[in-house]
Amino acid sequence: MRSIIEMLKNQDPIEWKEIFRLSLKIAGVGFIAGLILLIILSRGLPSIEQLEDFDPDLVTQIYSSDGVLIDQLFQTKRIFVNPDSIPIYMQNATIASEDKRFESHWGIDAKSFFRALTINILSLSYKQGFSSITQQLARNLYDTIGFENSVWRKIKEIITAIQIERTYTKNEILGMYLNTVHFGHGTYGVEAAAKIFYGKNTSDLSLGESAMLVGLLPSPASYSPINHWDRAVNRRDIVLNLMIEQGYISEVERDSAQTMTELDVAEITDTGLAPYFIENVRRYLEKEDDNLGVNIYRDGLKIYTTLDSRLQSIAEKATREQIIVNQRRYNNQLFNDEELFSSLVDFEKYPIDSVKMMMRGEIPLYEELRNKLLVQTAFVALDPKTGAILAMVGGRPDYHDQYNRAVQAPRQPGSVFKPFIYTTAIDNGYPVTEQLLNQRVVLNRQDGYGEWIKWMPHNDDESTGGLTTLREGLQKSLNLISIRMVQQKLAPADQIKKTAERMKFTTPILPVDAIALGVSEVYPIEIVAAYAAFVNSGVYSKPFAITRIEDRFGNIIVEYFPEQEEVLNERTAYVVTSLMESVVNKGTGARSRWAYNFYRPAAGKTGTSQDYRDAWFVGFTPQIVAGTWFGIDGPPIVSLGEKQFGNLAALPVWAKFMKAAHDSLELPEEDFIRPDGVLEVEICSESKKLPTSGCPVEKEIFIEGTEPVDTCDLHRMY
Repeated sequence: MRSIIEMLKNQDPIEWKEIFRLSLKIAGVGFIAGLILLIILSRGLPSIEQLEDFDPDLVTQIYSSDGVLIDQLFQTKRIFVNPDSIPIYMQNATIASEDKRFESHWGIDAKSFFRALTINILSLSYKQGFSSITQQLARNLYDTIGFENSVWRKIKEIITAIQIERTYTKNEILGMYLNTVHFGHGTYGVEAAAKIFYGKNTSDLSLGESAMLVGLLPSPASYSPINHWDRAVNRRDIVLNLMIEQGYISEVERDSAQTMTELDVAEITDTGLAPYFIENVRRYLEKEDDNLGVNIYRDGLKIYTTLDSRLQSIAEKATREQIIVNQRRYNNQLFNDEELFSSLVDFEKYPIDSVKMMMRGEIPLYEELRNKLLVQTAFVALDPKTGAILAMVGGRPDYHDQYNRAVQAPRQPGSVFKPFIYTTAIDNGYPVTEQLLNQRVVLNRQDGYGEWIKWMPHNDDESTGGLTTLREGLQKSLNLISIRMVQQKLAPADQIKKTAERMKFTTPILPVDAIALGVSEVYPIEIVAAYAAFVNSGVYSKPFAITRIEDRFGNIIVEYFPEQEEVLNERTAYVVTSLMESVVNKGTGARSRWAYNFYRPAAGKTGTSQDYRDAWFVGFTPQIVAGTWFGIDGPPIVSLGEKQFGNLAALPVWAKFMKAAHDSLELPEEDFIRPDGVLEVEICSESKKLPTSGCPVEKEIFIEGTEPVDTCDLHRMY
């Protein structure tokens, strides 16, 4: 050593100067190279302005009208929570576990950095990390940093972490970290984790729950309490012990947190409430998001809807029960008719025994067979005064798909279309006592190939009779009466078409004689909305699903209000309502009374299309209008089964729903209000004229000017 020193001392001073100059040059080049490298690595990193505009993707939440969270829309499942709402337990657990020197460092933990640097140099590999909470936040916030384990990523991460520390307080950094970090099962942020694991808000988390969630952070998949309970508990205990070591809690608090029963993790389930309604809302929002300047998947919106979660649950239960009944009847039809069954299913490809098991629900039904072999359904309930959608079912709950039959599937309405024929006749000045002959007629109609053929329709019960009033014709759903109304021009086909258009049907309504039997297809939601106009004094209310949209800060972006238009004279609306009351009280809808004990004032109509392909019931009270449909998605030749009339296949859902809905909401019993200009007149029950003293009498309603003026000539006065 001495010899080296002596040798250096003996060097020429000129050589020492050269060495010094060379060293300065090397240092300068190194500094410039480092500066250039820093500039290159800094390109694309967020500016301070971007850091100050913290805008993470947030979950859009959809609420029912009664305040229930019914669904969420997201690409990243994250719910933002104010840092001040994060309990101190959660903050301290995070610091103790993830970055114990968080409060004292400037974005980089120097001790961790040099320890990791030493280990990595000695091992000639990347074995030890040194990420602080701020560095992890940098990774979470900015994709430009990248996630590969490399020196370059670390340098970028450090640069961004320093920028974050310069921009935010420690409390803000911790809050942003807990709002962005991944907790597993598709959840990002502590609020989403608190809800999915414990069914509560972050502010309500206990010490043990906070420690459990923080324990997930190193590896959410490995420590998930859903899939690996023992590991999760072990990680929770490690976090609690770290909190003791760092003075955040006492041993007594730890012991209490380890034994609390509230640590039972909530099961992650999807309630599945109103999936078809939610899909309808989502599709609408996707069309409107550009107009509103929002992104429904990342902006953390709050969507407030018209749906009532209580009524939706009732509707889903009622339709599910009837699906089972109708599917069993449909199965029996096919099982007992091998020719029909084999026309729908290729038994060389699908063994008949396996298909039968599928249809009975013992094993899942192949997707390609579902449109032929599954009974499907649609249900809609509206507030008749506003058009607000209260409940919606668009298909089976066990084979959920994206096809919402309530709003997307045009179906033949059968006899539920008849009230619009009677509406046209009443508008034309005919009283409900007008009488027509209940006898067979011949119609021209198009077959399935578009060819016109002769058709002799009949009443559902094959009956015929003499003169029959309009009230009795609708009450008993007599096809022959509605046909004669069209043919004898009480309600000409072209006028019925105009009535339907006035009541906002968007499907083509053919102005032919067969219009009397409801052969033109309609959407379920449109016919329910049209019925609502009867109870709402002739005012049509367009169905709507959303009441308002708020941004993540609670500011209202847009509000929606009823869109209404008078489409009927209020007197006509009331008279047709009265006719449909007869249907429910004494006609084809009376099953709702004696079988299901629904005795509130109500009006409605059954419907069955040709060959029992579609079964309907649509009806209303002064407070709720609802309609239901059952049928098969597939070929038009497929029938629900012999004698599957609307009052058997569809009415049970309507009756169950209406009774439970009114009882659940504790709605007062209300009568339909008769408007001015509608008279109640005593008439002879046989001749329908003014009675004599010898007449059997009844009361009937008439629009003023259409009441009888002649006296009965069947029961003479003596």
